[in-house]
Amino acid sequence: MATQQQTFHDKLHALARNYWWCWQPDVVAVFRDLAPVRWRELDHNPVLLLDEFTPESLEHRGREAVLHSRVNYAYRRWQEYMTSQHTWGDTHTGLLGHNPVAYFSAEFGIHESLPNYSGGLGVLAGDHLKSASDLGVPLVAVGLFYQEGYFVQQIDETGWQHEVYPFVQNKRLAIKPAKLPSGETVVVQVETRNGPIHAQVWQADVGRIKLFLLDCNVEQNTPEDRKLTARLYGGDQRIRIRQELVLGIGGARALTAMGYQPSAIHMNEGHSAFAVLEFIRARMVEDNLPFDEAMQKTVWHCCFTTHTPVPAGHDRFDWGLFDEHLGPIADQLGIGAGGLVALGRVEPNNASESFCMTVLAFKCSRTANAVSNLHGVVSRRMWTGLWPWRSEEEVPIGHITNGVHVASWLAPQMKLLYDRVLPLEWNLRSGEPAVWADFENVTPGELWETHQALKNRMILFARNRMLRRAERLGLPASETTDIHNCLDPEALTIGFARRFAPYKRADLVLRDIELLGQIVADSKRPVQFVFAGKSHPADNNGKAILQRIFKLTQEPGFKGKIVLLEDYDINVARHLVQGVDVWLNNPRRPLEASGTSGQKVVLNGGLNCSILDGWWAEAFDGRNGFTIGNGRNHTDQDVQDDRDAKSLMRVLHEEVIPLFFDRDDDDGLPQAWIARMKRSVRTLGWRFNADRMVMDYVEKAYIPAAGGLSSDMGRLP
Repeated sequence: MATQQQTFHDKLHALARNYWWCWQPDVVAVFRDLAPVRWRELDHNPVLLLDEFTPESLEHRGREAVLHSRVNYAYRRWQEYMTSQHTWGDTHTGLLGHNPVAYFSAEFGIHESLPNYSGGLGVLAGDHLKSASDLGVPLVAVGLFYQEGYFVQQIDETGWQHEVYPFVQNKRLAIKPAKLPSGETVVVQVETRNGPIHAQVWQADVGRIKLFLLDCNVEQNTPEDRKLTARLYGGDQRIRIRQELVLGIGGARALTAMGYQPSAIHMNEGHSAFAVLEFIRARMVEDNLPFDEAMQKTVWHCCFTTHTPVPAGHDRFDWGLFDEHLGPIADQLGIGAGGLVALGRVEPNNASESFCMTVLAFKCSRTANAVSNLHGVVSRRMWTGLWPWRSEEEVPIGHITNGVHVASWLAPQMKLLYDRVLPLEWNLRSGEPAVWADFENVTPGELWETHQALKNRMILFARNRMLRRAERLGLPASETTDIHNCLDPEALTIGFARRFAPYKRADLVLRDIELLGQIVADSKRPVQFVFAGKSHPADNNGKAILQRIFKLTQEPGFKGKIVLLEDYDINVARHLVQGVDVWLNNPRRPLEASGTSGQKVVLNGGLNCSILDGWWAEAFDGRNGFTIGNGRNHTDQDVQDDRDAKSLMRVLHEEVIPLFFDRDDDDGLPQAWIARMKRSVRTLGWRFNADRMVMDYVEKAYIPAAGGLSSDMGRLP
């Protein structure tokens, strides 16, 4: 399709329909400049924005804002990107051939305008797709389409979280019906003991990657099943197993119907483990094989990533739910429900043990990996019962440490700085350490000025977010005045944003309120905190932690110095990770499998202050951030929490705050702090980004699974 044949209207609509735009700052700027106010009001959704223009009014606005040349350039770059044969994948993934990797995940965080994620797992999956696209890795992705998303968080006057589930119309999103080779819309069917479940398949284009999302809101289903995929992680165990049946078995059938024959199958967390059962069944039919042989041949192509040591993250189902939903495919596999349930038990013959999705995934994968080095150690200990004949060190669970997609999380202002000091086209080789070495050449003043600009932008965003909540609640004018004056651009700004699960201990810094009060009240060395995060709708303990923090934000000594932002999402995360001075992470070790939010902060010059858990346990070198505690665990949880809280306050009081406010007499810059910023970017930027992560998956998991090569992560029986 030649560029000159397309109108201004056509080009903008084409760009809006591929999520490639969301990691291209120049394209984002074009959409924003079309209608800046509406862009913000429409949650940065270009599909909705363009729907407000006729072709004629769009053409007029384009000329008025002088956008034609910018759109032509963006459209040409997109076409070149989509058709380029000169990618890393073109050189390194030839073994995958025309049969791409099939990547299954229960959630995908691509952009805030596509509410198909709840937190880190989904955003990690979204970053995986973006880097696979940039690298040119042959991959298709499969998930579920949630028309009500996770939820919109509303915090009432008392600080209690309420969940709102807005219905998102398909036409408001950059998705389209997936098509069969014949041109018909893809609809799949999954059998259960009490009738079939149907799902239509939608397609979202993420750069070069096709993301297929299954949607049960179709007329063939019962009213109950039409709501089955409405909400992410909503409902009871019955809804959960039915969702996972659709994701796994339905997703595998959708790929087959569209003509895909995956060379490798990647199950991202146990939610999608049922997929392997359908691939085994199909192999039995196609090659006339018995179950055992078909399983062996199928498992050879499967990879599994486990993401958490927290028990709640490993779905378990009792016999009644299992037989009702897996009975039909168990019969088709010829092993019956009793034989199939054994694949989901650590002890196959233990009738009192429930069926576990994670166990099924481990048993049906050639390779398995944790998401950080420490998580690998924890996972081998946690699942050693699956291999009782092996020592803990020999348990075949390796690790590939998570990383983040650089272009999605790097602030445009910071990218300009990168472009000036790093090699030409550094972004195409961001997983190589040598590429980042020249970051030491950044002048301290330039880095500090860029960071301060991002910090001011974040503070303005936080105030606006708080004003929106005040308007929703109808708060008095005095509250609005306080919001306008909250947060000091000169203060040391510490951010904490993530799921409000109790083990993440969002309130750890509150254990010594008196000392915290002294820290934030110091006018000579001002310190402030910005919190954000959602608690699972069923987690009242998490909601209570959130409420406790909110109540503190209303107390006179803390008001305006500790703030809590409502409705944490990708947009809030983007502003926070790009603008804070310090990112605080204090989970109860070793329950943070990896954590990726702090990796996003690194890219933008912020420093991490974290427990030695997850990725930080292998990242901290003594000069690129700060650490809480000594990496040792106490058997008593309360003692551990008390130790970590005291260590946190000591680190803030003795290390973080003094270093931040130690200014050079000549230029007024915190030279030692800036040196630590530079070292953080230089030593961590290449290691903890998604390009490096995806390349590791290709070399350690995908190619061995596709071609039968050995893997250093270990082969599973």
